[in-house]
Amino acid sequence: MEKIITYEDFTKVDLRIGTIVEIKDFPEAHRPAYQLSIDFGALGVKKSSAQITSLYTKEDLLNRQVVAVVNFPKKQIAKFMSECLVVGAVKENDVFLLHPENKVKNGAVVS
Repeated sequence: MEKIITYEDFTKVDLRIGTIVEIKDFPEAHRPAYQLSIDFGALGVKKSSAQITSLYTKEDLLNRQVVAVVNFPKKQIAKFMSECLVVGAVKENDVFLLHPENKVKNGAVVS
C-alpha cells in the first residue's frame, strides 16, 4: 500500500551527502554489518551501522560518497551508537547504496 506524505513531511527529512572516511567490521551485529564513519563537512563526522557486507568490501567503501539521513535520533546497536542512516535501494536482501553521480561538497543537501 502506498503511504502518502505531504511536502511538509518530506522537508523534515534532512538528507545529506557525506564521504565514508573509516570502515570497521561489526562482529556484534545480529546480521553482518560495518561500522561507518562519514564526513558531512560542517555537520562533522557521524557514525552509522550498515548491513552492506554482501555487496561492498571496506576498500570499495573508503572515500565513497553516500546519501544519509542526518536528523534521526541516535540509536544504540549492540555496543555501537548510530548517528545517521545511510540510504540505499533494497533488492531481495541486498542494499545498493545511493550516491551522487559526481563528487559534491560533504554536507550538501539532497532535495
